[in-house]
Amino acid sequence: MSNPLLTRGFGEPAGTTATLERPVGTVGYAPMPTPELPTYPGGPMAADVGGRTMTYGGTASVAVLMLCAIGATGYFGWRSVVVTEIAPAIGDRKAVVDASLTNAGWLIGAVIIGLILGIGTAFVPKAARFTALPYAAAQGYMLGAISHLYDSQSSGIAVQAFVATVGVTLIMLLLYGLRILRATPKMVKGIIAATFGVMAIYLVSFLGSLFSPGFSLLGGSGALGIGISLVIVGIAAFNLILDFDLIERGVKGKFPAYMEWYAAFGLMVTLIWLYMELLRLLSKLRD
Repeated sequence: MSNPLLTRGFGEPAGTTATLERPVGTVGYAPMPTPELPTYPGGPMAADVGGRTMTYGGTASVAVLMLCAIGATGYFGWRSVVVTEIAPAIGDRKAVVDASLTNAGWLIGAVIIGLILGIGTAFVPKAARFTALPYAAAQGYMLGAISHLYDSQSSGIAVQAFVATVGVTLIMLLLYGLRILRATPKMVKGIIAATFGVMAIYLVSFLGSLFSPGFSLLGGSGALGIGISLVIVGIAAFNLILDFDLIERGVKGKFPAYMEWYAAFGLMVTLIWLYMELLRLLSKLRD
């Protein structure tokens, strides 16, 4: 899933004190000391003497590289789906099509590789320099294939989900930049608890489908299913606040340069999750 794993170990104070800002009343901002920058799971968050530290530009560059990897392999994932028209469109009735994968093994492999690399990187942050791009490549292939499967049934839905993902990300970034939303201790605990709740739902739904095809706790295309998807999209969007907070703390606290890869990796995990849930939500709305 997302940030609860990626942000573990960032709750306990240690290290250097930073100064940030928060809203005061309804007008302007006032500086205030924040808790000391937290320690990292593998040691204190401090660069080696004379070493390069984390920067906004470096993190953005890594994020762009990962997006390029997702786009490149996403193209091949999209091409791996073959769409065959069974019955043409007549009047208001949509055309009936059949979508199939040329090689389902590639998709399964991409999912497994992405899962292994994602979990491994979450627990070994320094490995992000070597695992971030392969992770992005695997996820890109998966996103391309799944997006085409959805798009074959609802033309244009993949583009809509992409635009919605960009829009939600920009809105959350704006709210964070204006200090309207901040990663306060209570908010962080709430987001992490909600995210683990969604993970539990995913797990139960997956296990249930193994014994009863069609079983799902996510609901169908009715009001309940749409409501559940809206809640999950909201939780995924709020995970972006944790990503932005990690990047800001890393730059201000002069975290080691490898944290650029780790922070960008965490951001991509959230964006991929957000895109998939928006794709699911839009599909339900069309139904």
